[in-house]
Amino acid sequence: MRNIIIIGTGAVAAELTSYIEDNNLKVESTNQINLLGYIEYDYNIEKYWSRYNLKKPVLCDIDSYFPSENEEILLGISDITFRNKIIDKLIKKNAQFTSFVHSTVIIPDTVQLGIGNIIYPFCIIGPNTVLGNFNMITSYSFISHDCIIGDSNFFSTSGLAGRVNVGDNNFFGIRATVLPHINIGNNNTIQAGMIVDKNVEDNSTVFHRFKEKVVVIKQNN
Repeated sequence: MRNIIIIGTGAVAAELTSYIEDNNLKVESTNQINLLGYIEYDYNIEKYWSRYNLKKPVLCDIDSYFPSENEEILLGISDITFRNKIIDKLIKKNAQFTSFVHSTVIIPDTVQLGIGNIIYPFCIIGPNTVLGNFNMITSYSFISHDCIIGDSNFFSTSGLAGRVNVGDNNFFGIRATVLPHINIGNNNTIQAGMIVDKNVEDNSTVFHRFKEKVVVIKQNN
């Protein structure tokens, strides 16, 4: 049994908590998770922890947290920029990150999985896929065979066809789908419902405008 602390107490942390509780009912005791509690800033406790009626306590905030050998960290935060700031802080503290893959996920042995990944129920990961670190993949997403995914991407019930390459820090909205052999760079937002059939470089937003016309806006750095 693993001892886990979740970072954050908002909606994502509440979802993650419920999926951990559900998963514990489906797996052997040796694979279950003992949720110790949450790490959250004081100003968010009433706003989030109380709202979601989380049963385990807030243990401390990020700045006062010091890791123990027998505990691991999961990130219950959706905002990519904020997540990365928290990750940097925890790495400097030598925190031990772990991944959570729900028991309903189909994931072959040929998948290479980095650290800190979270995969919600009913996702499908294809053979020979490479997943970097700290990616979040929400329920009913799919990543097909031979895809290469970087770090800190958020897939919101979205899908990648075969042999898609994705960089870092990308957000894929609900039902966004990427066609085969497409390359997605870094720091992009693919809005909900988009079908991406062309390469997307860096710092872009892909969305609909004027009745199905696809628009890519390049953001200035």
